[in-house]
Amino acid sequence: MSITPAQHNFTLYQGATLTKTWNYKDGATNTNINWTGWTGKMQVRQYVNTTDDAVLTLTTGSGIATLSSNGNVTITISATQSGAITAGNYYYDIELTSGTTVERVASGRIQVDGQVTA
Repeated sequence: MSITPAQHNFTLYQGATLTKTWNYKDGATNTNINWTGWTGKMQVRQYVNTTDDAVLTLTTGSGIATLSSNGNVTITISATQSGAITAGNYYYDIELTSGTTVERVASGRIQVDGQVTA
């Protein structure tokens, strides 16, 4: 299997919960990809190709929904997590792993819009 990562830029509202879902289908059969047994990881950083600490990391069961046969990859960033990120521009990607196989399924930019009401 080879996937071209979805390019999605989005706004994260500081102090608010965000849930996003991507659906992946096999191009040859138009059926949902079976992610059962795969694990996921998402990291958000201020710069691409940096060794600086990530400002946010999500993993399977902790921000990334358990992966199944429905083809969906769902992330949830909690209000507490978004509230801890300084307003500004960031980059993210999501990688899924099964054994030694790693697939990047999504990447892009995140604009964190600052919170006024606390």
